[in-house]
This record gives sequence, C-alpha cells and structure tokens, in this order.
Amino acid sequence: MESKRVYFIDGLRGFSLLGILLANLLIFQYGMFGKDYLDSLSATDGFALKFVKVVVEGSAMPIFTLVFGYSLIKLVESIRKRGGKSRWHIVRRSIGLIVMGLLHTTYLWDGDILLFYGVIMLFLIVFINRKPKTLLIWGVVLFVIITALGYGYMEPTGEEKQEMDQYIAQSYEVLGNGTYAEIYDFRNNVIPPGFGESPLFILVMLIFAPIFYAPMFLFGMALAKVRAFENMERERKWYAAGSILVPIGLICKAFAQVENNWTGVLLQGGSTLLSIGYISLFALLYSTTYLSRMSNVFENVGKLSLTNYILQTVICTFTFYGYGLGFHEELGVLWGILFGLAVYSLQCIGSTMYLKKFKRGPLEVILRMWTNFSWSGKAKVKKVNPKYVES
Repeated sequence: MESKRVYFIDGLRGFSLLGILLANLLIFQYGMFGKDYLDSLSATDGFALKFVKVVVEGSAMPIFTLVFGYSLIKLVESIRKRGGKSRWHIVRRSIGLIVMGLLHTTYLWDGDILLFYGVIMLFLIVFINRKPKTLLIWGVVLFVIITALGYGYMEPTGEEKQEMDQYIAQSYEVLGNGTYAEIYDFRNNVIPPGFGESPLFILVMLIFAPIFYAPMFLFGMALAKVRAFENMERERKWYAAGSILVPIGLICKAFAQVENNWTGVLLQGGSTLLSIGYISLFALLYSTTYLSRMSNVFENVGKLSLTNYILQTVICTFTFYGYGLGFHEELGVLWGILFGLAVYSLQCIGSTMYLKKFKRGPLEVILRMWTNFSWSGKAKVKKVNPKYVES
C-alpha cells in the first residue's frame, strides 16, 4: 500500500487556518459567548460582523476537519506500509493531541480544538477499514440528522438571557483588565450559564460531540481512500460542480441571521455546504495562475499548522487580554479582521523562512516523537508481510 504526500492538502490546511483565525478573533475580542451578543456596533463594524458570521464563521473549521480525516487515512497508509500497527499509532497520536489540548485550554485559551480532535480520533478508529462508499453514506446520514436537529433552536430569553448577560459582563471585565492568574481562574472555574455544574455533563459532551462533527471527518477519510486531489487536472469537473455550493451556502447562512425555527437548520447545513464549496473552489483555483504563486505559501503554513495554531493563540491572547496589551473590545470587528490578516501574513512569511532551515515545526516534532515512540521522531521500519491485513 503506497502513500505519498498530497501537497494540496497542506495548502488547504493552511488556507483553513486563515478562516479559523478570522473567526476566532471574535472570541479573542469578545469572548466565547459575548461574540453572539454584540450590541451598539457602528455601521462599519455591524457590516464586518455580518461578513464574518456569513462568510467565515462555522465554515472554516469544517475545512480543517475534512483535512484531518484525509490526513488520518494517509497516516494509516504510511504506518502500514512500514509494517506497523496503525491503531497503536493513532491511539498515541490521540493521547498527544488530548494532552496538548488540555494544556492549551487550561493555560492559554478556552477556544481550544486540539482536545476535541484528540477525542474524535478514537471515535474514528472504527471507520478506518471501511470502504469509501460506506464512509460517504455514514457522513451523509449523520449530516442530515445533525442538520435536522437544529430545527426550533432559539436564543435564550428571559432569565436565561439575564444570566448570560451577567456572565458576559463578568468575562469582559476579567479578560480585558484581569491579571493572568485572574483570567486563569475565570477560565477554569466559572461555568457559563446552561452548561451544567457537573463533570459528568462535560464528559457527556465529549462523548457525543464526535457524532455532531463526524460528517466532514468521514468525507475526508473517503476522499483519501479514493485518492482524491492526487490528479487534480482530471478532477477539475468535480471541483467546478462543487463550487456551486458556495453561493448556496452563503444564501443559507444569510437567511440564518434572521432568527426563526429554521435558523439552526440553515446555519448548520449552510455552514457545511459552504465549506465543501470553498474546498472545491480552492481546488479549482489551486493549479491556475490565480493561486499558483500563493500555493507554496499556503502549503508552508499548513505544514506547520499545529505550531501556527498555538502561535495564533499566544499572539491574540497577549494582544487582547489584560495581562498583555489589553485591547479587549477596543479594536472592533473590522480592525480585528485587518489585524488577523496581518498576523496571518506574518505567519506566511515566518513559515516560509522556517522551512528553509527545518523540516517540521517544534510542536509537530514533539507530536511526531510521541506518535512514533521515537526520540528521532522517525517511525520504526519492520519487515512487511505482503499478505498482512491488520485485525
């Protein structure tokens, strides 16, 4: 079984980090819940907020999720090619991501996704040996079910709304003016309204969360199994067809901004459809003159995705939190977008320069060492049995 690096996936991963940063800047500036209760914005910031909500938020992370599923299959193929036990590597990689996620969310920022990705890797083990068609069917079925569950969702009102307003006001004060110790205490000990006070509640969320985010993981795994993106010229017609989902997804998310019983359905379904549309459009443009000069830049950022993701947290928390520059709530949405573009541009330059001297990022090296159980980070090569089939 032969596995080769698909550089487009590196580029797509790097592209998704731009969207993730722009969406996360709302959280860095206004908090995990405060971003959804913004009032008294200027006309410019109001338009910028709608732009982020419709064009970016909820549609960048699924791209990274699909890439994660795709890369998981490539990892399995690479391990099996060397005669290793892929499940043990996946379990170790999962544990590595969980530990990094716990450190990230405990000491830096509560918007972490590494912990979730580590948990869902364990869930995806049962799908590793499934056929592409099976993965696709499971993905579609779960997508339909999860989208339908959004029907009837409404924002909290009455007493729940008052409790949330109080929590948001407290978060603004702590995040904007607090010391590191005060922000650490708030992040780890103050529970948002409606999120329960029992560790059992958190455990249940971790168990069921993979089901809600599984579709894009499964789609990515299916694409890797059919060798998608390895012969992009031959697949251009599929990219063109998928690009149609961009306007469809944007329309769904635009209508979702008006709250009604269908808001959750339009938002959930539209976000996923828009993600698939973005992936298709990015693939369609990737080998053209429009992106040919930028492709290597996106790839470089994507190759250092773990390091760049954590670096975004370090830069943004220092910029907006009280123990740093304290710009919490002060930049505004539009200037926040421009700030995000500046940070990402610096990461493009930094990643390109870094990869001229080093092959992998520092955090990528640590995770690789743990995954392969090797100080060098290199996987041990065993004699491969041609008839070997992992049980």
